[in-house]
Amino acid sequence: MKYKVIRSRKRRKSLSLQITPDAGIVVRAPYFATNDEIRRFVEANQGWIERNAARMEKRKEELARNPYGKITEDEIRKLSELAARTIPPRVAVYAAEIGVTYGRITIRNQKTRWGSCSAKGNLNFNCLLMLVPPDVQDYVIVHELCHRKQMNHSRLFWNEVEKILPDYRERDRWLKENGGQLIARTRM
Repeated sequence: MKYKVIRSRKRRKSLSLQITPDAGIVVRAPYFATNDEIRRFVEANQGWIERNAARMEKRKEELARNPYGKITEDEIRKLSELAARTIPPRVAVYAAEIGVTYGRITIRNQKTRWGSCSAKGNLNFNCLLMLVPPDVQDYVIVHELCHRKQMNHSRLFWNEVEKILPDYRERDRWLKENGGQLIARTRM
């Protein structure tokens, strides 16, 4: 198995692995790590490497098959403006229904997430939500608001989501099956 080693003269104390977009393997290592230590580390993590290299290949295939093309900066700006007008009123409605408060709402062009909730209750939403069906948008909003009750993905958290959206699994499935192609449009 081929891999590239990047040694750090700084304070790195541990070995780490990275799969690059071309499915290459990069090992980041402390400066004084031996070649044998690095080789053993790579061999011990072969399963992780294979799984993540396969994911990277799948992502490349999705990009190649994506019929919609790259989203332009102008489109991102327009989607962000639309999201800033659309999402906050829906957050307010669902927050009242769930019985939670929240802090600031931020709209971003995120590369890996549809939304997030900070410990302070600030909510972030991906502007690309404007490209998904409204019921899926609602799922992401409810998901993040339910983190105001449970800051985890425990059974208690999913029970909170299900109280508001009994069909949340279908909405989540749609996002898992189709969301990758939408986000991939920003990386083309």
